[in-house]
Amino acid sequence: MSLRIFNNVRSLYTKNNKRCVWKDVTRCTGTAAHTLKIAERIKQKRSEALLGGGQRRIDLQHKKGKLTARERITLFCDVDSFVEYDMFMEHTCTDFGMENQKFPGDSVITGHGLVNGRPVYVFSQDFTVFGGSLSSVHAKKICKIMDQAILVGAPVIGLNDSGGARIQEGVASLAGYADIFSKKRFGFWGCATDIAYHGTVCRWRCIFACYNRLHFYGRRYISVTNEDVSQQDLGGAKTHTTISGVAHNSFNNDVDALLQLRNFMGFLPQSSQFPTPIRECDDPCHLDTQSSPPQLQHRIVDERDFFEIMPKYAKNIIIGFGRMNGRTVGIVGNQPKVAAGCLDINASVKASRFVRFCDAFNIPIITLVDVPGFLPGVTQEHSGIIRHGAKLLYAYAEATVPKLTVITRKGYGGAYDVMSSKHLRGDINYAWPSAEVAVMGAKGAVTILYRGKPDLDKREAEYIDKFGSPFPAAQRGFIDDIIEPRTTRWRLCRDLDLLETKKLVNPPKKHGNIPL
Repeated sequence: MSLRIFNNVRSLYTKNNKRCVWKDVTRCTGTAAHTLKIAERIKQKRSEALLGGGQRRIDLQHKKGKLTARERITLFCDVDSFVEYDMFMEHTCTDFGMENQKFPGDSVITGHGLVNGRPVYVFSQDFTVFGGSLSSVHAKKICKIMDQAILVGAPVIGLNDSGGARIQEGVASLAGYADIFSKKRFGFWGCATDIAYHGTVCRWRCIFACYNRLHFYGRRYISVTNEDVSQQDLGGAKTHTTISGVAHNSFNNDVDALLQLRNFMGFLPQSSQFPTPIRECDDPCHLDTQSSPPQLQHRIVDERDFFEIMPKYAKNIIIGFGRMNGRTVGIVGNQPKVAAGCLDINASVKASRFVRFCDAFNIPIITLVDVPGFLPGVTQEHSGIIRHGAKLLYAYAEATVPKLTVITRKGYGGAYDVMSSKHLRGDINYAWPSAEVAVMGAKGAVTILYRGKPDLDKREAEYIDKFGSPFPAAQRGFIDDIIEPRTTRWRLCRDLDLLETKKLVNPPKKHGNIPL
């Protein structure tokens, strides 16, 4: 009896166990099939995302001589270093038939990669998808990498190729722009720009000379003012690199621009919390070198490698980056070949913003002075040369980074003051024997001092003998030393080493108010 009961229980257990195993196999097989289905869908979506708006639109992009958004990232980042985020995000608009037009990733590619071995976050707008227009999802993707960049202290690079706000989304698109604007206030951004509103908030902007446009309003809007202008004349590369100053440089094609951008980033720290990069230097920095006013910035930096910023705008002043004994420095210099090197409105604004950038990112500033004064004229006065010139004075006075100044020839009037003089907390101020530090040139001074009197030529010679040298400034301690031009490079390198531990803190306040 016991054996029969045992066999019956064993038989029942075996049947139930087989049934249970069968159910598990069925469930497992169903899950595997579902997983394979999802995997196939993921693969399909990835393929669609990689194609952006489709092969036809990619071909149109290439026909215009432009790289696609993904090709730009591939060229810009170190090989195989780019990690993409949010490839599967899609817009949420359901108006105007947009629910039937969706592309994985929408119209921007975002993620992080390496440039010269250092981490960067990148967004690249995809013109093949809705003309690269900014949607709410597009903005969210950009804001996400901005937040992450701020957390880790890495730069954000925007490769902009956009028609602007996505009209179909209305205010949601505008809100996306505002979200991006607000975050740009707190980070270090660079932009290689085509058509973009938010390019104007970036620290640096470059646009490509052959086809790019950057403007708030297109020709249709401008027509209401009865102005007839082409797209290129309204907002082309030439306009913004020579007239408006909105863009810092232009290039003939994507490849040149992106390679130059990689080179440019090698001069900059990751953020304001990082030290300036130092590169191994094989160029001797303890020897005399040939130095003369023309191209002086090239002669004093390592390997004559000077990266000029805004070379086509306000040419009467030169700004850019170089290295001194491997250490990044910012250089500001008057250009006497253009408008005699006078400071005007555009030059003052150009230089003041550069000085403030260098100070914000702890980059020492070297100032090469050859300035006869501020440019006179009705247009300059009516346009506010006083308040714009004050911006440069404010920038130098506010800066706490090491500031080294060399007066090579003229240092006249108020322009002498604003060009990182000792009075604006210049750390070390040198003058060459050829320097003249005075209120104005001898001829003008004599005309005022001896108006209507004879022997002006003789009096001019006397004025030159008395004031046409660096001695008056040196005697008052406004110049630390009068140096031979050939010693300029090694002296500046030595001084930068000395000032590496400089600590200067401005009085606490919420923020300054730069002259407008």
